[in-house]
Amino acid sequence: MAIKADITEQNLVRRCLAGETKSQRELYDKYSSVIFAICMRYSRNSENARDLLQESFIKVFDGLKYFRFEGSFEGWMKRVAVNTCLDFNKKLKGEPYNEELEEYLQVGQGESITATLHAGDLFKLLQKLPAGYRTVFNLYAIEGYSHQEIATALGITESTSKTQLFKARKMLQAMLARTEDT
Repeated sequence: MAIKADITEQNLVRRCLAGETKSQRELYDKYSSVIFAICMRYSRNSENARDLLQESFIKVFDGLKYFRFEGSFEGWMKRVAVNTCLDFNKKLKGEPYNEELEEYLQVGQGESITATLHAGDLFKLLQKLPAGYRTVFNLYAIEGYSHQEIATALGITESTSKTQLFKARKMLQAMLARTEDT
């Protein structure tokens, strides 16, 4: 069945490449909630997240010709969305984060600290982290980037990525301890 899903996905991508508007809509409908969840994790509010969702899909559709069908298409799309969000945030430093729309947050496979929390609770805790720590934590624990990939994407060293992840985990553990005491 997984092979059939891959073939179906490949056919959908090929139909999009052929310019079939109906297939483009199908692709958007299939993946928009996953991509929106990523945009919410990296954006400052739902309006920015919607803009990032649109920008991500524009980049996906423009870049379909470069997708080689060697890896996961969904993974490729997620990477496009994360990169779009990172670029956007580099331009918007300093705007305060908004904790709305946690219902759209869908936490992916992550470290054990994420497994014990409700998605909305994790979202609120992550918003309290300094921007650098939050970004590294999201990329590593939720998106599955390596420290080398994070360093390249953010223009920092691998050791800075590791240090920021360590500090983010410590801060999250301290926040969790405080919430458990209350």
